[in-house]
Amino acid sequence: MRRHPGARAAPSLLGLLTVALVVTGMVLGYRWSLRSGLADLASLANERLELYASTLETELARYAHLPSLLALDEDVQALLEAPNDPARRERASLKLARVNVRAGSMLLVVAGPDGEPLAASDRHRSQSDAADVARLAARLAAEAGGEPTEFFVSNAADGTTDYTYVQPVRRGGVLRGRIVARLSLAPLEATWVDLGQRTSSEKLMVVDHNDVVIMSSVPAWKYRMLGSVDVEGLMASGRYAGAALAPLGMSVEGPADNGATLVRVADVQTAGRSLHLAQQRPLLPLAVRLVTLSDPTDVRRQARLAAWGGGAAGGLLGLLAMYLLYRRRALQQLFRARNALQQAHDQLERQVDERTRELRQTNEELKRQIGQRLQAEDELMQAGKLAVLGQMSAGISHEINQPLTALRALSRNTQLLLEAGRTKAVAENLRLIDDMAERMGRITSQLKSFARRGGGAVQVHGPVDLRASLDNVLVLLEHRLRAERVQVAVDVPAGMLVLGEANRLEQVLLNLLGNALDAMADVAERRLAVRASREGEGEHARVWLQVADSGAGMTDAQMARLFEPFFTTKPAGQGLGLGLVISSKIVREFGGTLRARRAEAAPGAGMVFEFDLAAASKETYV
Repeated sequence: MRRHPGARAAPSLLGLLTVALVVTGMVLGYRWSLRSGLADLASLANERLELYASTLETELARYAHLPSLLALDEDVQALLEAPNDPARRERASLKLARVNVRAGSMLLVVAGPDGEPLAASDRHRSQSDAADVARLAARLAAEAGGEPTEFFVSNAADGTTDYTYVQPVRRGGVLRGRIVARLSLAPLEATWVDLGQRTSSEKLMVVDHNDVVIMSSVPAWKYRMLGSVDVEGLMASGRYAGAALAPLGMSVEGPADNGATLVRVADVQTAGRSLHLAQQRPLLPLAVRLVTLSDPTDVRRQARLAAWGGGAAGGLLGLLAMYLLYRRRALQQLFRARNALQQAHDQLERQVDERTRELRQTNEELKRQIGQRLQAEDELMQAGKLAVLGQMSAGISHEINQPLTALRALSRNTQLLLEAGRTKAVAENLRLIDDMAERMGRITSQLKSFARRGGGAVQVHGPVDLRASLDNVLVLLEHRLRAERVQVAVDVPAGMLVLGEANRLEQVLLNLLGNALDAMADVAERRLAVRASREGEGEHARVWLQVADSGAGMTDAQMARLFEPFFTTKPAGQGLGLGLVISSKIVREFGGTLRARRAEAAPGAGMVFEFDLAAASKETYV
């Protein structure tokens, strides 16, 4: 069925519409959130600006009447009447010192008409400092027409900003002198700096009529210029003594709501330019203006979130339109599918009939193949039984060889003892011969169990005395040890018990010690060491047993195949390669692991065979 071209174009148009809605929602959301956020930020900054302005005006108003009050003081008036009288200068200086301490001002100076200081509150301050203050006050007061004036000035000593009040004193219309009061604004500025360090979202600065920043919550901005100013002229004015005037690097980006302006300010530390929302409030009586710079980072972050929200809303509308379109198309396809389903049902019935015939034929073929497979499995099982019988016969011949050798030695020894008339020794030998015959029977039954396929846990009869089992094995090998002159060192404590079965444990020890003797057949110095140690406590305690020889050792290739059935390093006719395989299986059934390693790092230094078993006590039974 061919689709109408308009049906294929509709999803594409809806997709483009969805993208357009997402972009429009993001743009509108960003702009609305940014404008609203900047307006709120400007409103909050304006409130704080009023608070800062009120604080500064209140701080300066506390000292505004101090010079006028000093002008009415009797000592000050007497000094101005006779400025050259040393006694009057001393009394006036003491009076100024007391007033300075009580008022909390920085410096009080009484100067003559020519600007020379007559008395000062700080007699320890150098005369040049007081003279500089008095002369600057006289010059600025003259520029103001001789009226009372006040101004900000830089303190060359510590780089802070001070505020100076100048009150002229006249008698009969004649200028007799001036009262100069200087106030330190360092405490107020330190409060602003501390506030700026604790909250980096807002910065404050005071700009004078020369566009120079005279106070700021950012120390690096102090005495920076906002515009292009004649630096030489400013330095000549005496207001900025000791200050290094330099441009601040502020550029206007554009206007904002509530009279605010977006500006970029150069960062002295990072050499970058950060965006701020600037607002200012003029303080006309002080001839300065307060400027706040608010950080709009949070506003822009909220605007980006709003942009994502607007985009999500636009995308949701687009997806809803696509859902309605696809739902309508799905209903149409459902009706078409019903008709197609009926046709497919009829065709399926025909195919089922044909498939049924094919399945019957396939079923007959599978039955024939199953019969052939059952016959092949019977043949494989018979072959496996023959392989097990071969393994059993090889194991029996290997395991019984050593006890038979011991029986021959004991029989010959018994003959010699009979000839010597030592009946007690003969009886002991006959008892040993009987024990070994019984052990050979047990070995035969054990080899049958080993050759039998399938596995289950070995029935552990109980605690076994490891030293007693080792002594029994050493008795069987006594003739070889003596004949081959082997030095035997045994470090196995008496009474050390392990969980296992005595006969099978002796079988493992016999295989390990016999292999050690075979390995030392071609070396001059033969040393055999058997050591046992206990590790851990309680139910997790283990006993480790090591059998070390001084033989020629093995290569890496030989050690890799050490526990493979029928692999042996002995000459032909002396070994079948089953001893270690059987021993490893017995140790594993006891719950341990048989391992092999070289006695030293280099080949040719002998071998160490070791295994671990669960430690037991006399009361332990399984």
